[in-house]
Amino acid sequence: MTTYRQVLLTPRVAPLLGAALCSRLAEQMFTLVLVFHVLDVFGSAALAGVVVFAAVAPGLVVSPLAGALLDRTGVVRSIVADLVASAVLVGALAFAPASVTLVLVLAALYSLTSPLNLAGVRVLLPRLVPRHAAERANALDSGLFNLVEVLGPVLAGTVFVLAGGQTALLVVAALYLVACPLVLLLPSDRPSHAVRPPLLRSTFDGVRYVLTHPVLRGLVVSYGLYQVAWGVLVVAVPTVAGDVRAGVLWGAAGIAGLVGALIAGHVLREGRERAAMIAGTAATAAAVLVASAGLIGLAVGLVVVGLVSGLVNVGLLTLRQRRTDPDRLGRVLAVSISLNVLGMPIGSAAGGFLLERSPVLAFATAAVAAVLSAVAVWTLVPRAGGRAPGP
Repeated sequence: MTTYRQVLLTPRVAPLLGAALCSRLAEQMFTLVLVFHVLDVFGSAALAGVVVFAAVAPGLVVSPLAGALLDRTGVVRSIVADLVASAVLVGALAFAPASVTLVLVLAALYSLTSPLNLAGVRVLLPRLVPRHAAERANALDSGLFNLVEVLGPVLAGTVFVLAGGQTALLVVAALYLVACPLVLLLPSDRPSHAVRPPLLRSTFDGVRYVLTHPVLRGLVVSYGLYQVAWGVLVVAVPTVAGDVRAGVLWGAAGIAGLVGALIAGHVLREGRERAAMIAGTAATAAAVLVASAGLIGLAVGLVVVGLVSGLVNVGLLTLRQRRTDPDRLGRVLAVSISLNVLGMPIGSAAGGFLLERSPVLAFATAAVAAVLSAVAVWTLVPRAGGRAPGP
């Protein structure tokens, strides 16, 4: 198998990728719609940051348990449970009264099942394609993220402006529901009733593996700092640019990210992943500083941030896949993915408070986080073969 078309024609690959597209588009839209909705109803950038934190952070905390559940209850069943729960909770947010407590509770509940879908798709995909087709299957999977980064902000901004926050949230809920029947087309993968270790033991095994693995541990720190920068931008862009412009700007950044990922896929070679991540995070820091210089600077900076994100993300995915024990993929992937993005909700919460004092201060904080991310890759992520740090 050598073409993308052949991968897509492999039985059940297209439904899985279709479900991933719908659910990831819903998730991408939800973050921005949530920010717009909170700004519209409560008029507080600080609260918008806290709500985004609530919609992400609890899921990161329970991700080790989610990874163990993927192995124990079956990936298909777990993904469907997440999709249904997400649709119900987003729908509830659409009709919730203007209560800060209720919005925070619903956002936190939404986050709890998120690791099941996020990790589940990447556990299923290698099972559906032959080993020699794994690279192209992973490329299609990664490409979906770039696609939703283009479509999500544009749709979120457009629907919110034309129809309001309630309708925008209902569109997000509908996308989750559309993904459900596509997942149900996949074969059941419920594990056998063979003797298995206790759930908590399986959970701690996944955490222990990630935290004691030099590469995975280093990536958690470095990519977490990188995501702090992105978390600040998630709140800063709509606050500074407004709803419509924010959607257009994020769409442009998404297109740049797609181009950057394709370029990175062509130029990246085994053994150069660390250098790619260092270059990408350092360039991100410079671009974020440019983004603080007015609307034109914001547009240029976001495009550059999107363009160089390909170096960071492709480097991360390649390193994580090549250095992870395949027998622990479910648990390790759930833990690793969630820990790798831990900085995003932290950045969103901090960014909301900083924006009320000074937008320049918020952007400067994001730039510092990106610089620290580059330093962390240099010092904490070992080269293959255990060589000393250095790109």
